[in-house]
Amino acid sequence: MKTPDLSTRQLRAFLALADQCNFTRAAQSCHLSQPAFSAVIRGLEDALGTRLFDRDTRSVQLTPEGRLFEGSARRLLDDMGGAIRDLADHVERRKGRVRVAALPSLAAGWLPTILAEFQRAWPGITLELHDALSDACIAQLRGGQADFALASSEAGTASASDLLARKLCSDRFHLVCRADHPLATEPRLTMKKLAPWPFIQMARNSSVRQSLDAALHPLRLNATFEVEHLATVMGLVEAGLGISAVPALTLFHFRRETLVTRPLPLPALKRTVYLVRRREGSLSVAAQTLHDLIIARLGALQLD
Repeated sequence: MKTPDLSTRQLRAFLALADQCNFTRAAQSCHLSQPAFSAVIRGLEDALGTRLFDRDTRSVQLTPEGRLFEGSARRLLDDMGGAIRDLADHVERRKGRVRVAALPSLAAGWLPTILAEFQRAWPGITLELHDALSDACIAQLRGGQADFALASSEAGTASASDLLARKLCSDRFHLVCRADHPLATEPRLTMKKLAPWPFIQMARNSSVRQSLDAALHPLRLNATFEVEHLATVMGLVEAGLGISAVPALTLFHFRRETLVTRPLPLPALKRTVYLVRRREGSLSVAAQTLHDLIIARLGALQLD
């Protein structure tokens, strides 16, 4: 037997008649005329291929098949109602989940303020933040573990055919050194003046390192340490073990009285930050809302 297509209108009419045991009252509860209501019941019985009600001049009662169907009909309507309410909760942003992959410097810097603003406005939405280097952010995005990513141009985001990348800002680099270092008061900074000093490098797969290597080639720095985390860079510089160059959006790591940060006047030395999403498919309402909020708060941010 082919499964019939049943409507919620038919199910509600059936349950109204099962509850009222009276066509007139059941029709009124469904806001239908009695002939229209009777036609709905007949259509349901025809679709199911069986009588659901015994009718006589005095009463209306469920048949055995009608009693068998009643429980299923109530569950179907409850499930449909629950599905509609759940969808409405997601559309109205009372519920949902947003997963963001972001560079560690961004995840620890300005992004938490935006996430806090978002959560105050829509407290029912769960936020997930994955802090990772650019390549890992893009891998999570492509793998479906993130709705969108905040990554740098060095990860190939700007030209990837399967991704949409929107520029958020250009992040200029700054020298970081101890306050008593000769470069802290050097009148005119150049990379040639930085090159002889012991230099603290980030790991080769970081966007900071990739930006430096691309801008300074073929100049070689006197690298003495290569580390994974900006907090480690700060500790090594503060201990007098070297100098470093980091993007402006990471400078919160280096706000210490013992350190000095100075802009490097090198136009080619910058890191471009993108908001990246998959080209195919739409974002959920919740993810689109956070996506748009980030653009609204940071789209105008320029650190050139």
